[in-house]
Amino acid sequence: MLPQRRPRKKGRVEIIPMIDVMLFLLVFFIMITLQMITDKGLKLHLPTSSETKVLPHPHFVLNIVQDGSVVVKGKKMSLGELQSFLGADGDTKHTQVTIAADKMVPFKDFVQVMDVCQKAGVTGIGIAAKAT
Repeated sequence: MLPQRRPRKKGRVEIIPMIDVMLFLLVFFIMITLQMITDKGLKLHLPTSSETKVLPHPHFVLNIVQDGSVVVKGKKMSLGELQSFLGADGDTKHTQVTIAADKMVPFKDFVQVMDVCQKAGVTGIGIAAKAT
């Protein structure tokens, strides 16, 4: 008499761990992609320059529009609000800011925004310009 064999179990593909792995990959991909998207800001007529450099990705782009107001991440701010916003960033010595001012903005408005950045402790300040 032959010994009785157990019925063979079929192999199963476990889909739950595969879904977990794919979810983690998706989350990491989204996080990296969000850091690569630059804050383009507003459509401004930037002044032109014969020499321009590509700056590293700034933490904030400060847009100064023709009426002298400052727009950061789509929100209009006064100079006092801008100073507290930049100061709340944490380590302001490593905060990088690019100032994009419209061609028709008075120079005094530009200097006031630079002064607010320095009062907040920001030292990495770039100026946006178009290449000619």
